[in-house]
Amino acid sequence: MSSRPFVTIYDGITGEAEKTQVRLPAVFLAPIRGDVVHFVYRNQSKNTRQPEGVSTEAGKQHSAISWGTGRAVARIPRISGSGSGRNGQGAFGNMTRKGHMFSPLKNFRNGKEKHQNK
Repeated sequence: MSSRPFVTIYDGITGEAEKTQVRLPAVFLAPIRGDVVHFVYRNQSKNTRQPEGVSTEAGKQHSAISWGTGRAVARIPRISGSGSGRNGQGAFGNMTRKGHMFSPLKNFRNGKEKHQNK
């Protein structure tokens, strides 16, 4: 085993040397593993990703109500009003035009990658 070098210990407040020389711990002479460095670098770079998702109100911002049964049309809620091409069209459902998504992407998931801080 190679000899461990000596290091000087300084006071954190005054900046003066407290002891003259102390042996460097043997752990600092261990070789640096490239695979561990690459693993930590890759995980930390994933932490800069921006969370993505859709609004909880997307596809639900209409004043639509269901016409109920007995009209020979689907019971999907329909846009109320008159005078526009949009009235009477289906709304809110994932099968309708301008409706909400089925199982929309949520941004509450934790996208952070963890690793041991040793």
